Amino acid sequence: MSRKQQLLKRHRRNKRVGLLLAFVVLVLSGVLVAWWLPLVLAVVGWVAHEAWFADHLFYSPGDDYQYSFPPFTQQPKVHLHGGRLRLDEGVILDDGATLILALRVKSSWLGRFVDPVVELSGGDVPDRQTFERGVDGLRYLNLSEQGAVLSRGELRLRGRFCRLLGEPTLWSFTSPPLHRQRVMVIAPHADDAELAAYGLYSQADETWIVTLTAGEIEAEHYQRMGLDGVEAARLKGRLRAWDSIAVPRWAGVPESRCVQLGYFCLQLAAMQAAPDQPQGSREADLSDTRLFRRMNPFVLPGDADGAPTWTNLLADLRELLLKARPEVIVLPHPTLDPHADHVCAHDAVMQALAGLQWQPTTLLGYANHLHDNDRWPMGNTGEGVALPPVFDPERPMHPLSLPLSVALQRDKAMALGMMHDLQPPLPLKRRLRRLIQGLLTTRIGSAYGENEFFRKAVRRHELFWLMKSAERQN
Repeated sequence: MSRKQQLLKRHRRNKRVGLLLAFVVLVLSGVLVAWWLPLVLAVVGWVAHEAWFADHLFYSPGDDYQYSFPPFTQQPKVHLHGGRLRLDEGVILDDGATLILALRVKSSWLGRFVDPVVELSGGDVPDRQTFERGVDGLRYLNLSEQGAVLSRGELRLRGRFCRLLGEPTLWSFTSPPLHRQRVMVIAPHADDAELAAYGLYSQADETWIVTLTAGEIEAEHYQRMGLDGVEAARLKGRLRAWDSIAVPRWAGVPESRCVQLGYFCLQLAAMQAAPDQPQGSREADLSDTRLFRRMNPFVLPGDADGAPTWTNLLADLRELLLKARPEVIVLPHPTLDPHADHVCAHDAVMQALAGLQWQPTTLLGYANHLHDNDRWPMGNTGEGVALPPVFDPERPMHPLSLPLSVALQRDKAMALGMMHDLQPPLPLKRRLRRLIQGLLTTRIGSAYGENEFFRKAVRRHELFWLMKSAERQN
């Protein structure tokens, strides 16, 4: 059982216990006080749950994040006094470095009901970075755009609904060259490349987008159009295959460098377990990938028989790697992102690279999903991205933050808006939750769209994790 499944199992067990206790309280209140009291308490309890207890947070807000960074990472000395962050005399920051500040954040009593925020001000790029309600522990702010302001001694930090405690620690991470490079983004599903790396790939000298699956399952939106389950799944797969080829054109990536491999959603793990055994679609009644590969600009090894096997997937990836010869590969992070297809996508790329005559100089990991907190990045559209929760200090992490201008954020939002999977309206339950949270906790949705990914992905930063670089190897 994966860590994500273990956390979900524990969460559901605790929720069942809580519901049982609530039921006992409602029954006793009706018997001992008044018959109508359980109805009032049930409504109040449901509203309170939707407002303050509906987040999937699988750790205590009082836990310290436990990061370790690579040895010899620069640690410029800083001090926080009177809300102003200052460098020691004579300290010079590297241009373009990713700057991460660790400090303790302690929620006020109101911060248990309203999201605590750290505001960064003093220059031309003010920012806000949001943390868990009730936070009381070590957290990591992203100061990557604040280097010039910090160097001038003008950077101010202010906690809203929280206090900033203790002496902060600053890390400075150098970035490998990413511009004027050949970049290949590995997307397990259509939209993963845009969610994680639109800003990066839209600015690269040459970009390739490789999407592994058609993403055909969970097609209930299309069933409401009168299609049966199989027809709906096939239509959704065809639409998302189109998205994976067409949407990158918005960023100037030619369709000749966009490839849809057409394997089936949530079947990569089964393919990996039995490499030569075909794994058909769960919902589209298909065992041939070629329906979803028709728009590809050239023939790949898997087109010979269309078999959805791990062996074919590796052959496709090796062919593409040798054809594109990417200097930078962007792919799901192997431990941060728990989605089964994302884990397998990482494994497939690493297996395809083994022994290959072409090797990239840089590997960047991304996380579109988390084990512990499905609201991360917390906060609103356009705000900064602090580091996510990590509780494994045994694994060194090397963050790399790419700033996105407002214009680039807007273009990214439009690209996401073209993705069919992000277009259906929210279910009624989520609409009610968003309304309640907006009224009681001041949370707001994104102006760009209803789907939660518009809030989470259209941000001031794109955050990656450096897993391999020529600099680190030397």
